[in-house]
Amino acid sequence: MNPTTEPDSTQASIRALAFYLPQYHPIPENDRNWGAGFTEWRNVARSLPRFRGHEQPHLPSELGFYDLRVPETREAQAELARSHGIEGFVYYHYWFSGRRLLDRPFREVLESGRPDFPFCLCWANEPWTRNWDGLAHDILVPQEYSPDDDAHHLRALLPAFRDPRYIRVDGRPLFLVYRAGHLPDARATTRRWRELAAAHGLELHLCRVEGMPGEEGDPREMGFDASVEFAPVWARLGTPLGRTRWARRLQRL
Repeated sequence: MNPTTEPDSTQASIRALAFYLPQYHPIPENDRNWGAGFTEWRNVARSLPRFRGHEQPHLPSELGFYDLRVPETREAQAELARSHGIEGFVYYHYWFSGRRLLDRPFREVLESGRPDFPFCLCWANEPWTRNWDGLAHDILVPQEYSPDDDAHHLRALLPAFRDPRYIRVDGRPLFLVYRAGHLPDARATTRRWRELAAAHGLELHLCRVEGMPGEEGDPREMGFDASVEFAPVWARLGTPLGRTRWARRLQRL
């Protein structure tokens, strides 16, 4: 994370967190869109090398082709992460105007109190499209925004923010937004979130994820406290290079 102010070198410490993709379990929406039983494992297993030295597919080792509906799998993931110096998970959170998708693993983590492992949330606020089939404009699940939904969304997040395992920065729950540039008025949204959280006795630490062209710069201008650099950082390609055939192929890997 890139703080917006210079940290105190006597107190600053780095905590390694891992992004957590919950698409390793089937849901009805993916069954309809991609075929019965679809999970991210289908994409993993069918990966092919595209150039010399490109080692694909990368098949799972310690935990095998796991299913995130299984509590023992989630416990094993936490133990594996802890043993490698990872201090918490950043769960991708899918919210579409009150509709939650791929939420079962995190919901069960929250309700059960297990695994006893720190976490926070990252709102993956992109519409679901047929990108994998090259049809980026074929929208499967739209992502829409409104002031009322901002409030509804924040209220829905309160149980997670109050969980003792939830990762905090200086006592403030850490919440990431993957595509802050998609928010119609990011400053208004973050202001509403902060005001509503304050009414419930919470002060938020909001982070904007950076990775796409046009989403770099001072996060405070959009109402965020800090930014998180996401890899691969497509913005580093530059606009002209980003339009080349090579760049398009890279994005499909």
